[in-house]
Amino acid sequence: MKLIIQIPCFNEEKTLSETIRDLPKSIPGVDSIEYLVIDDGSTDRTAEVAAGLGVQHILRLGSNRGLARAFMSGIEHAVQLGADIVVNTDGDNQYCGADIPKLIRPIMDNKAELVVGCRPILEHPEFGAIKKALQMMGSWTLRQISKTNVRDAASGFRALSKEACLRLFIHSTFSYCMESLIQAGNMGLRVVSVDIGVNPRTRPSRLFKSIPEYVRKQAGAMLAMFVLYRPGRFFFSLGSVLIALAAVLGLRFVYLIYWAEREPGRTHLPSLILLTIVAVSGLLCCLMGIMGELGKGQRRIAEENLYLLRKANCGTPSRRQAS
Repeated sequence: MKLIIQIPCFNEEKTLSETIRDLPKSIPGVDSIEYLVIDDGSTDRTAEVAAGLGVQHILRLGSNRGLARAFMSGIEHAVQLGADIVVNTDGDNQYCGADIPKLIRPIMDNKAELVVGCRPILEHPEFGAIKKALQMMGSWTLRQISKTNVRDAASGFRALSKEACLRLFIHSTFSYCMESLIQAGNMGLRVVSVDIGVNPRTRPSRLFKSIPEYVRKQAGAMLAMFVLYRPGRFFFSLGSVLIALAAVLGLRFVYLIYWAEREPGRTHLPSLILLTIVAVSGLLCCLMGIMGELGKGQRRIAEENLYLLRKANCGTPSRRQAS
C-alpha cells in the first residue's frame, strides 16, 4: 500500500521544514510513504527548501491558483503517482503529523473513503469565543447540506482513498474543505472523522484576515454550494415563499376591492403591481429549480465520464511541471 502525503504551499519556506520533520517515516501496514509538495506559485524558496528536505515529488503550478485548485492538482498528481491513500496537510504545520496513522486507519480497515481530522475546537486555546461559535455553527450547517456527521468541516487535515480521489471534482476557488464534504456525502462515499491534535500557530491564516471576512466568505461559499448541489430544494423553497406571499397579497387586494371602504379616485394599482411581481418571481424561482435539477443531472453524467477517464489514466505521468 502506497501513501502519499501532500502539502499545498504558498510561500511556506519558513515553516515547511518543521512540517516535513513532523511527518511519519513509516506506518505499520503501509509499504511506502512519499511526500508531495504543491508549489502554488510561491515567490519565495518553498520549492528549493522542499527539495533540500528530500521531498520526493514537487509539483509547481507556476502561478497562485488558490488553495482549492492546489489541493485538487495534488490529488490528481498523487493518483497518477500510484497512491492508494492520500493525506492532505497544511504547510504551516497546524496539524500533528503523528496523528496520520490514526487518520488513515479507517481507510485501511475499509470503513471509509474519506476521513477528516477534527480539531478540539471548544478546547482550542487559539480560538476565541466568536470563532468557536462560528466554527460549530458552520459545521452544523454543512452537516445538513452534505448528509455527513463531520464535526469539523473546516479542517484540511484529511485522508482520501484512491476511489475518493478519483470521484472528487472541486469547483470552488476559495477552499476545498466544504465542497469535498458536500460532494462526498451526495455521492454516497463513506465519510468519518477522528480526533486529532494541533500544533501552536506559526502564522496568521491567509484565507481571511478578520472575522467579518471569514463569515462573508464561508457564508458565500455555503450558499454557492447549496445552489450548486441542491438547486431544486433551494429554488423551490424560495419560490414557495414568494408564491405564499403572493397569495397573501392577492387576498389583501380582493379585500381592498370588494370589502374595504373605497376612497374616491383610489385604484389600488400599486398593490396589483406588487402582487404580479411577487407571483411572477415565485414562478420563475420554481422554473429555475427545474432547470437546476436538469443541469445537476447533466453534471453528474459529465463527472461520471471524467471519473472513468481518470480511472483509465491511473499511472499516466502528469503534464504539469513536476520533479
